[in-house]
Amino acid sequence: MTAVAIDGPAGAGKSTAARAAAKRLGFVYVDTGALYRAVGCHMRALGIPAGDARQVEKALEGLEVSLEFSEGGQHVLLNGRDVTGELRTPEASLAASQFSALPCVRSFLFGLQQQLAERHSVVMDGRDIGTVVLPKAQVKVFLTASPEERARRRFEEMRQKGENAEYQQVLEELQQRDYQDAHRAVAPLKPAEDAVLLDTTGLSLQEVVERLVALVNEKLK
Repeated sequence: MTAVAIDGPAGAGKSTAARAAAKRLGFVYVDTGALYRAVGCHMRALGIPAGDARQVEKALEGLEVSLEFSEGGQHVLLNGRDVTGELRTPEASLAASQFSALPCVRSFLFGLQQQLAERHSVVMDGRDIGTVVLPKAQVKVFLTASPEERARRRFEEMRQKGENAEYQQVLEELQQRDYQDAHRAVAPLKPAEDAVLLDTTGLSLQEVVERLVALVNEKLK
């Protein structure tokens, strides 16, 4: 099996580019951020604060998070219910950042992510794939872009979905997410030592996908 690990900050376009690259390569795409968003939203729905590790750990007991793959892509199931459509909001993204800082949450999802890589050739994206989850991945990429570029992309995506959004607020929330991800005690966001840095500022999605696919093919020669 071949593993492609793609890490990077929020809004860098990891999910979209990784999904398209996986399709081109014939690999399974795994959006690990969706797993953390699902857990974060579940905890928020229960009214559990991110700082209460004991309550979070107790709530994880009996919780079942799984992935299903179809032609339409990846679906996240929470206790058997498809919650995929509920996970692409700023609130879900912030919840993911807050709760993913807890060791019990990372441990809870760690095994699922590794099992997927053992069973399939995968393109897996997240915050610590190349550094923690799949440290032996054959290809590691750190995908990034300027904060302003990432905020603009997120802002446009929200507007296209008909959501009310202000660019400045999107930028501030993204910068808050960046700080939380980079400064958490467990598995902070940083490039793996052997990762290839790919700055997507000013690049189209097609250009990013082409570079990812070319990089994978070159590494696997």
